[in-house]
Amino acid sequence: QVQLMESGGGSVQAGGSLRLSCAASGYTDSRWCMAWFRQAPGKERGRVAAIHSVSWTFYADSVKGRFTISKDNAKNTLYLQMDSLKPDDTAMYYCAARGRVCTPVATDFPYWGQGTQVTVSS
Repeated sequence: QVQLMESGGGSVQAGGSLRLSCAASGYTDSRWCMAWFRQAPGKERGRVAAIHSVSWTFYADSVKGRFTISKDNAKNTLYLQMDSLKPDDTAMYYCAARGRVCTPVATDFPYWGQGTQVTVSS
């Protein structure tokens, strides 16, 4: 059974940075899709970034050039470096895993962390 645990959320001012971490236990490897989703109050959960294998990554248009997804396979840990944060980035951020190729659909991911809150003030 795969378990995911996020950390690193917090409150920052606009323009600041945060790095989220997601520690995975159980079986995952580079062939799994690991992704970050976020959900703000009253909004649907949407994909922010994803990584699969060594070279494939995805970023939502709203975060391109500001967020960087990476994975340390030795530590089985997923990261999301968030720079130039904006108030619109305020949301609960979730780590998700899928033992197949990446999709943009949250319900395609069977494994989820509990979430970590990111709050960006103007």
